[in-house]
Amino acid sequence: MNASLNFSSVDLDAERMVQFHHRSVKVSVIIALGVMITLGNIAVLLVITSTVSGWSRSSRYFLLSLTVADSAFGLLVMPLNLWVSLLKDYTDGPDQLCHLVAFCNATVYSTCMYTLASISLERYIAVLYPLKYSSMMTRRRTLLLIAFSWCFPPCLLAPICFPNGIIQVHFSNASLVCNPSYSTNVGYSLSLACLIFFPCSAVMTYANIRVWCAARRQSRKLRQFKRVQRRRHNVASRVLVPVMAAYFTCWTPCIAAMIYNALSGSSVPEWLEFVVVWLPTSNGFLNCIFYFWINKSFRQKFHLIMHRLAHALCPSLVNTLGWCGAPEIAIASSSLDNKAHERSSSVSSTCTLMTLA
Repeated sequence: MNASLNFSSVDLDAERMVQFHHRSVKVSVIIALGVMITLGNIAVLLVITSTVSGWSRSSRYFLLSLTVADSAFGLLVMPLNLWVSLLKDYTDGPDQLCHLVAFCNATVYSTCMYTLASISLERYIAVLYPLKYSSMMTRRRTLLLIAFSWCFPPCLLAPICFPNGIIQVHFSNASLVCNPSYSTNVGYSLSLACLIFFPCSAVMTYANIRVWCAARRQSRKLRQFKRVQRRRHNVASRVLVPVMAAYFTCWTPCIAAMIYNALSGSSVPEWLEFVVVWLPTSNGFLNCIFYFWINKSFRQKFHLIMHRLAHALCPSLVNTLGWCGAPEIAIASSSLDNKAHERSSSVSSTCTLMTLA
């Protein structure tokens, strides 16, 4: 009898050690991802709040909204869930705090999807209707779209906030996240997917396909200019395809797992749940690359800001390395070219198509 008790205690200790190791790995991954997202979006904020040639006012508003939403992943979603997972004990079930954290998670996720759909819609108008862009994308309409992206998700997800409401919330040890129990309310879970993910995905897919078709048509018209055709076509491929591929790769597994949980009543395996729950947050870092870093004006402006910051903090090092005046000369020499070719949503495909429209 004592031997069996000793074996069971050893097995229990081994299981606890494995769980502790898994939790340590998960926390490390979450922290690393949060640091990458935060640093990337801080760099974007430094540039987008300054003057970048070729970016319209509406584009700047939309991109600023996207940057703030992506920053919320690293500054709000990750710290809240890590704090809950490290300091709270949920052996007795969820409480009001877990409901609030789950509400914040769902709101930030939904706002990012609506913002991405708004940017795709703005790019579609800029490329397909360039002469009507100023009248269609007025300042008022731009702000209304941004306000809808930020205000509609909290109204839709408000039931998650109430502990005794229709949505139950639990803390998942697999994903280290406060998750709504979608299996207890299948209708509400499916309505969230139908009102958030599917409409945003449809808008993004339709808008980007139309932009891609416009790029193909223009490349055929310029077939006699071989160099122009090859360069323009490749630019559209480098941007539109990665943007859509990253969006569906990051968001589709999470939505599929949510629907599976709601319909089957069972959860996916531990590490699969961890990956699909946190995968959408990586889109907040990929957006920095696809929407900003591939833009030449953005890179030059960031170089200029870093040069000025380094000159202010350590002028002796800047003088030693011979960086004086280089970024300013580069910005001045290319500003006229960028002004004619870069506009709208600041991605290279849109900038190119604007010159061809």
